[in-house]
Amino acid sequence: MAAASPASGAHLYSCETAAQTREWMDAIASFLGRHRPLLEAHVVNFFKDRLWEMVDAEWMECLRGEPVESLLKLPSGCVQDHWPSSLQEFILTARSLALSRDQKSPQSFLPNLRVASIGTVLAQGMNTKKKHEIETLGAIVDAIARSCGAKTVVDVGSGQGYLAQALSFEYQLPVVAIDASSHHASVTNTRAERIKKHYAAKCVEKQQFRVPRTVTCHVLSSATLAAVTLDACQDVHGEHVTETYCTGISPQIENPNHSIPQLVLAGLHACGDLSVNMLRVFVSCEQVQALVSVGCCYNLLSEDCHEDRDTCPGFPISNAAKSSKLVLGKSIRDLACQSAERWRNLTKEMALENFDVHAFRAAFQMVLEKYFPEVSRLSPSIGRQGKALRRQRLRKVMESHMAMGKNDDLPYSNSKEQNMTMDSSLPTEPTDLEGAVGCCSHQLCTGDTYSTSEVVDSSISRVNVGPTGIYLDECDKFTLFKDFTVSGLARLDCGFVEDVHLLEIWKAVQRFAEFIGPFWCLRAALGPLVETYILLDRLLFLQEQGGAVEALLFPLFDPTMSPRNMAVVAWKLMGDSLKA
Repeated sequence: MAAASPASGAHLYSCETAAQTREWMDAIASFLGRHRPLLEAHVVNFFKDRLWEMVDAEWMECLRGEPVESLLKLPSGCVQDHWPSSLQEFILTARSLALSRDQKSPQSFLPNLRVASIGTVLAQGMNTKKKHEIETLGAIVDAIARSCGAKTVVDVGSGQGYLAQALSFEYQLPVVAIDASSHHASVTNTRAERIKKHYAAKCVEKQQFRVPRTVTCHVLSSATLAAVTLDACQDVHGEHVTETYCTGISPQIENPNHSIPQLVLAGLHACGDLSVNMLRVFVSCEQVQALVSVGCCYNLLSEDCHEDRDTCPGFPISNAAKSSKLVLGKSIRDLACQSAERWRNLTKEMALENFDVHAFRAAFQMVLEKYFPEVSRLSPSIGRQGKALRRQRLRKVMESHMAMGKNDDLPYSNSKEQNMTMDSSLPTEPTDLEGAVGCCSHQLCTGDTYSTSEVVDSSISRVNVGPTGIYLDECDKFTLFKDFTVSGLARLDCGFVEDVHLLEIWKAVQRFAEFIGPFWCLRAALGPLVETYILLDRLLFLQEQGGAVEALLFPLFDPTMSPRNMAVVAWKLMGDSLKA
């Protein structure tokens, strides 16, 4: 059966006014409330808590037999005609409540937009994703700055300064780049000086190119960000300097209105609360005329239920969301980092790899429960070695297979060609353990791999090779699980577990492993709703300021390239004053 078209929420909900935004958020909160157990489920406890049993049995029975390709389209709202009507309704309703993230042209509200193509010198060090983001966002920031008469741009969470340098050299805008890493500031300065020489050499006129001013500061609050921004911008047209502020210490501004130009705040994937603090500074500082913020890392947001009432959490921030008392928690906020577009474009092999890693981690939890219960209760993090182990194991399997003269079963008989096929069929970069997220450069964990002797006689390892990839059989999967377990136990400084005991656990859980793919895809279908609610909360915060602010949510980037592509764009209307 052909898949039905994904539902679109454009005709159902709108966020053009505060009342419409609240209505949309209420609908999402109601839907999420009905599926709270699925939202709160931890896939690491899949086997321990028999999580597949919390899902409608008819749904699971249907999905367990579906092709992987159909499962991957499920988070995007694609259903099959033969699926149970209740399952179709769940998926289509979830999709209808989520923001449409298809890239749109910003010329609808920025007719004076001018997109400058980034040349090879300025693009040095950028991958395709970053270049796409910088070209698009740079043009948006420039157009908004010219529209509102702002003279300076503050790049918040600037990283290595790609956006700041594009704005400086392609658009000739004075830029202050704020980042918590002094190393990033050093890289930004060195790179900017090199780019400056290139631009100066090719410029016919005697044009003065200014490199971005860099500021190193751990921004712990909107007050800190406001003070650092105003201080750094007082003499932004002067000579280049690098300033460093101690964590939590804000500079004292004697006369904050003196020689401070009108500003635009820009943030490309400013993590966690940093994006929210930008919104608060936009509201509170009269010098800030406009804002363009693309957030990410929702799992790093602070949340009101876990903080003192005197603090300003990253979620919720709108009055309406605070009064609704919807609590998310880190696990649910982490789900908001999912990308339905990335899921839909995974290869079959990469999807199976994802599901296998989830199975290994859930089975590893069973090992901890049985042999190291005290460690298990601490909810340990063991890094993301699963993907690397699986790729390593695939290569060993292929090498063993070819060494035994089994090339007749492989796509190519020539060993050199087969080696190329083996390598190219595997992901060149590890995807996120939770499902190909790729928000930004924020690294939460990394991992080394460990190897061990094999518990089963697999001197002739079995491997299935099909037209679309290479797949491990159960014998090899157990070996991988054992490697995964040995690595995890070493990371946690736990003792050794006999191979026979590991085999016993694996045999007990492997028959339920086929439920992991359907379960995770169902849960991932809720991710876009959680992200939508968080983004609408930010938009509503600005809408609650009244008629002094114009604000909108806009999909700036291609979501298959840049999963976190929704920007909060806001500017102050002339002649009005904001509420503090």
